[in-house]
Amino acid sequence: MTESPSFIAKIARAIPFFGPSDPLVTVIELNGVIGAGGPGRKGLSLQRLEKTIEAAFKPGKLAAVALAINSPGGSPVQSRLILNEIRRRAAEKEVPVLSFVEDVGASGGYILALAGDEIYADESSIVGSIGVIAGGFGFVEAIEKLGVERRVHTAGENKSTLDPFKAEDPEDVKRLQGILDALHDQFIALVRARRPGKLADDPKIFSGEFWTAPQAQELGLIDGAAQLGDFLRSRFGDDVKVKRMSPEGGSLLKKLLSGGDMQGGLIDADALLDAAERRALWARFGL
Repeated sequence: MTESPSFIAKIARAIPFFGPSDPLVTVIELNGVIGAGGPGRKGLSLQRLEKTIEAAFKPGKLAAVALAINSPGGSPVQSRLILNEIRRRAAEKEVPVLSFVEDVGASGGYILALAGDEIYADESSIVGSIGVIAGGFGFVEAIEKLGVERRVHTAGENKSTLDPFKAEDPEDVKRLQGILDALHDQFIALVRARRPGKLADDPKIFSGEFWTAPQAQELGLIDGAAQLGDFLRSRFGDDVKVKRMSPEGGSLLKKLLSGGDMQGGLIDADALLDAAERRALWARFGL
């Protein structure tokens, strides 16, 4: 008995082996400040993301891997380690990578976006901040008023460089500026390498300034204004399957309340300071 074509078609739709399956796009969620974490700290780092990246590239038939980025930056080292791992996996699997900036993709967050072959952002997204910054405080007058005597002993004449309880030394500042300039040059070289022929001839691109998506597109930092879901349906069809992946992790507030990894439920001052520093990074972009 010969089965009707309609019956065969139903079987083919039910069992992907017998026919083409819907295109699959895995999405790696890259949310938060970039940097290695400790107790109460859930920064983006290669160690934390490595298994997620591996899983995103694991399916046999991938239309693309997408990056959903929402980060104000952080560690330049971890930013590049994550970028390099994504690029390595993409080359192995010969799969295109598409980056989508959400609220902000700035500084190290923009480095993450550079892992994509194409970069898109919402029209209201903040993009850029291609620069390097170092900051701190000076407490020299404060400890003098309090009658506190500073006692520091070192082996190595530059070991106490930029000590906040000493008057600022011009030689210290000069050495620090040299490091910042070197890191900035590396950042610039990476942007040029990942965006060949796309960047506008405008020095403000590398000034540390940041922009909304339309301005960033004019400068060549992104390829267009788009949101992840709409873009994927437009490129791969309405039947595209989107599988989101993100590293596990709880919030700092939850850990403070529950005591998980927080020394028996006691509030960790270092963790609170870390949270304040991260909050300051987000606040710089009005978030």
